[in-house]
Amino acid sequence: MLHAYEGRIMSPSPPRVAIVACGALARELTALNRQLSEPMAIHCLPAELHNRPERIPDAVRARVLQLRNDADHVVVGYADCGTGGQLDAVCDELGVSRLPGAHCYELFAGSEPFAALHDDEPGTFYLTDYLAR
Repeated sequence: MLHAYEGRIMSPSPPRVAIVACGALARELTALNRQLSEPMAIHCLPAELHNRPERIPDAVRARVLQLRNDADHVVVGYADCGTGGQLDAVCDELGVSRLPGAHCYELFAGSEPFAALHDDEPGTFYLTDYLAR
């Protein structure tokens, strides 16, 4: 199975499913991948792209286009992540789907529970292990 983290290829064979994902989700995706009967190839883009979300759509487009010949199916492991719908436009253009939600905090909780938590505790600051480091 082919695994790549921020561009580094870890082992050789073509996957059936490849995911172009945010590097901030690498740990979670790796844990999920271990549970799958047919693991996917994880290709993480640098988490630092969150500092410049306008760069996420072009980076995702470039990686999806690279992977199309190597995988049967490519998906996008990002929520909107501050792109203001630009990532959705790229996904529509390329015919790929992305994770639901505005950002990974919503993704982790689910849309309805996240909205309730957010309403109960306005002004909450969210951290992932990436941001905490």
